[in-house]
This record gives sequence, structure tokens and C-alpha cells, in this order.
Amino acid sequence: MKHIPSRWARAVALLAAVSILASCGLPRVGPNKREIFAGSVQREGDAFVVAVNDRVTRATAVVPALGFTEDFKNAGVVGSDTISPGDTLGLTIWENVDDGLLATDTANATILEEVQVDGSGFIFVPYAGRIKASGNTPEAIRRIITSKLADQTPDPQVEVRRVAGDGSTVSLVGAVGGQGVYAIERPTRTLSSMLARAGGITIEPEIAQVTILRGHKTGKIWFQDLYQHPEFDIALRGGDRILVEEDSRAFTALGATGTQARVPFETQTLSAIEAIAQVGGLLPSAADPTGVFIFRNEPAEIANQVMGRTDLIGAQRLVYVLDLTEPNGMFMARDFSVRDGDTLYVTEAPFTQWNKTISALTGSLTTVGSVVSTADTLASGIGSGG
Repeated sequence: MKHIPSRWARAVALLAAVSILASCGLPRVGPNKREIFAGSVQREGDAFVVAVNDRVTRATAVVPALGFTEDFKNAGVVGSDTISPGDTLGLTIWENVDDGLLATDTANATILEEVQVDGSGFIFVPYAGRIKASGNTPEAIRRIITSKLADQTPDPQVEVRRVAGDGSTVSLVGAVGGQGVYAIERPTRTLSSMLARAGGITIEPEIAQVTILRGHKTGKIWFQDLYQHPEFDIALRGGDRILVEEDSRAFTALGATGTQARVPFETQTLSAIEAIAQVGGLLPSAADPTGVFIFRNEPAEIANQVMGRTDLIGAQRLVYVLDLTEPNGMFMARDFSVRDGDTLYVTEAPFTQWNKTISALTGSLTTVGSVVSTADTLASGIGSGG
């Protein structure tokens, strides 16, 4: 058998070993670019793979808007003296005679310290009967009682006091200084003042959301909008339930990034470049800046705009591709909006897999002597095997 030169034998042996290792499937963080593109609709897969450009960023720049409906914004401020079911009133009635209807033997004044407004909004006053109190002010109730008693005792003098406002309350829960039930009073008739009464919020203002439940209606705003948009500082109503909570949106980061985890939003809007920075950037020793992918289920109306079609029905799987090495790649990443539930995936550079292969053979890419030694051993076996 013809003798094989040792140099060629070493090369052949090394390539054979590398091929064997590569075919065994070395550990990696996920699919590479070729495998992702192979799953595209264009290649009989089930996802649309789209390169991000200006048109795509405009079509996908959909940020869920928060705000109150006109029903919330148009509700007038409740009068601080308006009586509600559950309120407690204090009544004092003076009679202009010594032996009056209500007066005792020692005084011509009758004091009723606590008169509860019932669930139907009525109170009962002796000799005046059942009187509608809810929706009225103390002054209006005073006039009604005076009129009822005027026919039975001469020139009665009536004083009506609102002792407590517990009949018109709101409940505050969540990230506020003091959770509890608060009465709507003169200083706390609007949302911002009521939040202040409860001790303010206890989370970062930029990611705080305020939800109001009023009957079967619900409204939600960003906390900062209370001060940037005065129309959102709505008037409160008895029975309102107010919830302050942190923004629950998040995205998932995988691949060659500084962090692989579910990552909550730290701002109201989040771009791809901000999302990458939020997870520690790309791994300099492993990441491929040409392979930054955003995986998302896109509603049909947006998917049709992105794909330039009109026939797509239902949510569509879209994979957006960002190449940070292009002249405008960083601008595209800055303008592309990340949304709740997105998956950010960065592929490994081809060199990383080669490095892993060499490391598996030698234990270290820098140990060149081990490569030569391995090749010499394999070449000697080939040369003597003939």
C-alpha cells in the first residue's frame, strides 16, 4: 500500500474527528439562523420570517392604549355635602313652646345624635315621618323637616349635621401606602386626591397602573397620565374600587444574551435595542449580531399589513429578523417595538460552534500542541493499518 504523507494523514484524521463530533450534536443555546429560516412559510414551515425595515416598524408599532371612557371622564364631582345611603346624620330640633312635641321637661331642644340613613336612602324623624335623605344636602333635609313639623309645633328650628360620610366610600388596594376604605369628602373627591389620602403609590411611577371598577365598567390608566392628562383625574363615586398595580407585561430572552429569563417591562414602551440592553446585551464571545429574532403571534390585521396581504385570518406566527451589522440596523432595532409576550432570541455565531468542536477534541482551543499530538496519533494508525 502506498505510504500516506504524515501531513495529509494528520489533516484527514483531524477533519474526520471534527466531522464525527459535529454530527453528534454539540450543546448549544438553540436553533441557528439556517434552521429558523427553514421553518418559514416560504419553505413550507408554519411561520412568516420577515426582515425588519421602516415599513414593518410602522405596521407593528401598536402599543395598547390605556384610558378612561367618556362615562368616567364626564361624571361630575359629587357634592361633598350630598347625603348617601349609610351616612349618619345628627339632628337638633328647637321648639318655641315649653311643652313641645319632642322637648323634654327640662329643655325645649331635642337632640338626635345618630340618625342612620337606611339602604333606601331614608331617615325617620318623630312627627315628621320618613324623609328621603340620600341625594339631598343637610340644608335641603333641614327645610323638609321644618316644613313637616311646622303644622304641629310653632316655628320649629332645625339643625342637620352630616356626622360621617361612610355611606359614600371607595376602596383602595394594591401598591398604595395605606389600603382600606375611604370616605369621599371635600378634599378627596377626585382620583389623584384620593390616592394621596391613601399614602400615594409604593412602586415606580413609570410602570404603575391605576384601575377603577365602577359597577360593571372598568377603566385603566398609567399613573403618570393623571398629571400629564388632567382629564384622567376623574371624579369618584361611592362604591368605586381602585387598584394600583405594577405593569404585568413581560418578554422572554433566550440565546446568546446576558440573561436568559422572563423579563418584565421597565418602561411604558420598549424597543428591541432597549430589550437587548435590559438583558445585558449580546454575549461578545458567542452572539451573532446578524441573527437577532423576535418571535410573536401577530393579530391578523397587523399580519396582513406586514405581509402585504389581505387573506390571512386569525393570529399568525411571525418571526422578525434584525441584522445589527447593517448600516441602519441599530436604527431599525431602536424603532422596532417589543410587545407583551414576545420572545427575543439571539443566535450563536458560527465560530462558537467551531470553538466548541475544537474544545471537545482538545479541552482548549489554545492548546495547539494537543491538536498536533492527536492528529499524529491518528495518522500513525492510518499509516500502519495498510
